[in-house]
Amino acid sequence: MMAPVAAVTNAPEVAAALAAGGAVVALESTLITHGMPYPSNLETALGVEAVVREHGAVPATIAVLDGRPRVGLAPGELEKLAAGGGVGGGVVKASRRDLPAVVASGRSAGTTVAATMFLAHLAGIAVFATGGIGGVHRGAEATFDVSADLDELARTPVTVVSAGAKSILDLRKTLEVLETRGVPVIGFGTDEFPAFFSRSSGLPVDHRVDTPEQLAAVVAAHRALGLPGGILVANPVPESAALDGGQIDAVIVEAVADAERAGVARRDLTPYLLARIVELTGGRSLTANVALVRDNAAVAARTAVALASPSR
Repeated sequence: MMAPVAAVTNAPEVAAALAAGGAVVALESTLITHGMPYPSNLETALGVEAVVREHGAVPATIAVLDGRPRVGLAPGELEKLAAGGGVGGGVVKASRRDLPAVVASGRSAGTTVAATMFLAHLAGIAVFATGGIGGVHRGAEATFDVSADLDELARTPVTVVSAGAKSILDLRKTLEVLETRGVPVIGFGTDEFPAFFSRSSGLPVDHRVDTPEQLAAVVAAHRALGLPGGILVANPVPESAALDGGQIDAVIVEAVADAERAGVARRDLTPYLLARIVELTGGRSLTANVALVRDNAAVAARTAVALASPSR
């Protein structure tokens, strides 16, 4: 019989913080492996971890390295992921369903929102910062392309701080699915659901909070009620980096058409679209992406600190 594989391996700093009841923020790694070009991805990953520390929490970037799910990575490990990702790279993209095969084969993988939530919960981390979640793709009524992130939010008790869902998606349908799954969508300083690269989609959120302390109170009440699943926090991209909604939507339509002509689909679609949008916007979408991820990390860290307060 084969020896059992440990579910997750926590970095010493992360393990110590969790044991002491301290503030820890989970960070995904597909942003590093499949979300940005090298070396911008590495610079962003290191910068986001620094933001979490600046706001009093411990960062825990999650990935699979050589078949081992890891919670908290050293700078050299982040660089290995950053250099080995992308289409055709040696580091694969893993959602929750891919984890057993990746672990068994000893491969390395960047973890999606769904996989990161799952591993964060196993490690005992309650707050997770990302860029944007996956959702219902445009044309899903024909393709049935719906991200596993939505089901993960419905079953895994982790609070996800995001800039909404990626604007390459059908945001209205994404919100409908979240409502059906019973996932609360909380606007952070906004009454409207942000559209990732732009601050507004014209669609309302379920509820609004304006401070990390208010958000922590919602998370604590969710726990106390014994409700299943997580909470989606929608934090708009900083105004200084936001793109015009009409212009970015036109770019997305062009990128989607390019993907259809190239026959790109399923797990390759989102990385392709994000890379194509960077090209079509002359890099402005990448600037927005970096800004929103850093801002989400700050909100998540401050919320984790509030949750770790003795009064909670």
